Amino acid sequence: MTVQHEAHTGGAGEGGELLEVWIDQDLCTGDGICVQYAPEVFELDIDGLAYVKGGDDELLQSAGATTPVPLPLLLDVVDSAKECPGDCIHVRRVSDRVEVYGPDAE
Repeated sequence: MTVQHEAHTGGAGEGGELLEVWIDQDLCTGDGICVQYAPEVFELDIDGLAYVKGGDDELLQSAGATTPVPLPLLLDVVDSAKECPGDCIHVRRVSDRVEVYGPDAE
């Protein structure tokens, strides 16, 4: 129930599209810039790598795990993706999984 609710209350990008974010831990440098920008969305684990957090504040550690981008934090999440030295933060539309911010965005 919570996950379904989160999907409907996730962030919206331009045009009102729901967005989600994920981190490629293979490229993460552990600088923690993302945590500085959006600690509600990102957290460093004891392995020194950043992960996204679920609505219950739990780290989502499975490869490719995504979390909705809360609308009030959209700019912080986008800045995290832009400033990340590892180019490992990916923000994509939920509807078609097209990356809109991050290293694979057009």
